[in-house]
Amino acid sequence: MFDVKTVSMEWGGKTLTLETGRIARQADGAVLATYGETVVLCAVTAAKSVKEGQDFFPLTVHYQEKYSAAGRIPGGFFKRERGATEKETLTSRLIDRPVRPLFPEGFYNEINVIAQVLSYDGETEADIVAMIAASAALTISGVPFMGPIGAARVGFVDGEYTLNPKQTAALTDGRLDLVVAATGDAVMMVESEAKELTEEEMLGAVVFAHDEIKKVVNLIIDLAEKAAKEPWDIDLSDNTADIKAKLKKAVGKDVTAAYKLTDKSARSNALNAARAKAKEAFSGETPQLQMVAIKTMKKLEADIVRGAILKDGKRIDGRTLEQVRPIEAIVGFLPRTHGSALFTRGETQSICTTTLGTKDAEQMIDGLEGLSYSSFMLHYNFPPYSVGEVGRFGAPGRREVGHGKLAWRALHPVLPAKEDFPYTIRVLSDITESNGSSSMATVCGGSLSMMDAGVPLVRPVSGIAMGLILEGKDFAVLSDILGDEDHLGDMDFKVAGTEIGITTMQMDIKIAGITREIMAKALEQAKAGRAHILGEMTKALGSSRTELSAHAPRIETIQIDKSKIRDVIGTGGKVIREIVAETGAKVDIDDEGVIKISSSDTAQIEAAKKWILGIVEEAEVGKVYQGKVVNIVDFGAFVNFMGGKDGLVHVSEMKNERVEKPTDVVKEGQEVYVKVLEIDQRGKVRLSMRVVDQETGAELEDTRPPREPREGGDRGPRGGGDRGGDRRGPRRDGGGRGGDRGPRGPRRDGGGEGGNPNHMPAFLKED
Repeated sequence: MFDVKTVSMEWGGKTLTLETGRIARQADGAVLATYGETVVLCAVTAAKSVKEGQDFFPLTVHYQEKYSAAGRIPGGFFKRERGATEKETLTSRLIDRPVRPLFPEGFYNEINVIAQVLSYDGETEADIVAMIAASAALTISGVPFMGPIGAARVGFVDGEYTLNPKQTAALTDGRLDLVVAATGDAVMMVESEAKELTEEEMLGAVVFAHDEIKKVVNLIIDLAEKAAKEPWDIDLSDNTADIKAKLKKAVGKDVTAAYKLTDKSARSNALNAARAKAKEAFSGETPQLQMVAIKTMKKLEADIVRGAILKDGKRIDGRTLEQVRPIEAIVGFLPRTHGSALFTRGETQSICTTTLGTKDAEQMIDGLEGLSYSSFMLHYNFPPYSVGEVGRFGAPGRREVGHGKLAWRALHPVLPAKEDFPYTIRVLSDITESNGSSSMATVCGGSLSMMDAGVPLVRPVSGIAMGLILEGKDFAVLSDILGDEDHLGDMDFKVAGTEIGITTMQMDIKIAGITREIMAKALEQAKAGRAHILGEMTKALGSSRTELSAHAPRIETIQIDKSKIRDVIGTGGKVIREIVAETGAKVDIDDEGVIKISSSDTAQIEAAKKWILGIVEEAEVGKVYQGKVVNIVDFGAFVNFMGGKDGLVHVSEMKNERVEKPTDVVKEGQEVYVKVLEIDQRGKVRLSMRVVDQETGAELEDTRPPREPREGGDRGPRGGGDRGGDRRGPRRDGGGRGGDRGPRGPRRDGGGEGGNPNHMPAFLKED
């Protein structure tokens, strides 16, 4: 029934297996990839014809994580997988970016690549497995794919590169989380987060990854030799030479002149005029030929721009290859935000704001790993007006998610430890102008806005986007590329970092890979560009402010013994809710006894802190406390004097003179000063008001003379002497009955001790 083809190899200490022929047999290509106990199914389908009038390549990649893969049921109301999560969106982009350039120019058939995680072992990351499965499925499908590619994750621990570490541990145990995709000959894509690695260390990681990827590429080729379908017969020959020559004659000078204009708007207008002129030159031709001419016009523009850069070293806006556009940075740009910055580089501009919050503002992430929380968020918005266009304005798309995550990776390694700065941080980047890398503008603006907010970054971070023009063996690396240089060039290479080293690196190319020589040159040139940008940023703000904004919440952290957590929370959370309600401060407590108290009002923080410390603090004999009367009884009053701790002020300890009723002296809710007289073995506390000045809380000298022993029969051994009978039973032999017993109280004058001392109030037992 099944014609199953399988290939396997040992890779990084685990078995990598690729299988086809058993599942999804109606797809053009389907591969089940297993690495460890993580299993990903990838199916590829391609349209057999091109839609009429289509002039672009409609490749769509979908990566989906099935919660059942990890033995979990999705959270939320619907209890099923729905819209793509951030992780799924980013992984879809990871697959798309390296495979898209490997389809031939002019191939416009629609292709779907769908990767689904079916099993997840908690150790082997599914994104790398999905990239390999997608490459294998495309390779055996018969579509004109110039692959295969392989993928690998690289860590850096104790100076050694590690293959395919667990993603969450890559930066916990080491200094690098790097994903590389490559063919057997050249690197296609790089995505990374690093803890200030040098250029040499980053380049070494890429080379290490490529060496391991070659093994995967060979395995996919082995599978293709067994199971690949017949390649599609498609005529993609370039027959536009005559059309390009006619276009060059008609508008070549106009295009050259347009690309000499340094202003983006003026250049765009001039190019639109040249395109209209070119369209007019082909107005008498067939609609199909007119469409070919429009597409060929883009090639003509690329030839003119690329030729000028390679031959003369002249860029569109007149800069040298290594020159960065003018930069202006302003901090404290907005009055009510916790931190803000306006960063402008040429015609690229970002408004970045930083907002500080408490623990309850953390982002909850629900994925295959289970629930987790992130205390650092960076959100990127790209409205259409930033490029002078009319377009959709709504929820962020894949591009916004990807650019935001890139900036997140650049800034995350320099954040302070949670113990030192217990805030939730949100950076928001709104792009207001764009002609070049807006994600790198977000890195620079985000760094400045956090420093303006008082976030103690390890060091400021800057970022730069590099471009490449490659013709044969000739190449030119461009610093701080424009939008047109990105579109017409061969590489988009973004590098961000501090003065010490790199924190993130991302590379996408439009050709079949780049060499180590080109990458080394790009890294060296990017380092100089980053240093220049950091210098310009320092003019606005060189280090983090020492004080938080007046509008930001304050957070104070205290550590209590874990055995006291229950006392602070109270039954059903009663105590902690009361603290929050009474003081107005937010209180968060974790399982280790770390308590975070937050409020924009320091008085509220101090009140909550005092309350909590009162709960966990042990009472000290001889010390004076301020408390509140919480209950009045016939023989005295109970006073709450240490948060959750109560003690008894006996009626005899309220004043130096005789007090008939406790209510003559105190009332419930009254604030009083008390001194701790005694704490018995059971933790019961005896308090006194009479030895403390109730106005000032100062301790007074005890002027009351010691009490004389009461008259009456001596207390002898049970059954003899003058001890009176037990008040709860008949008098025993040998001894008269004690004196009269007062109403609901101890017997006072005369006679032996009548009642059982176990039934007397504690303050009389000593007598």
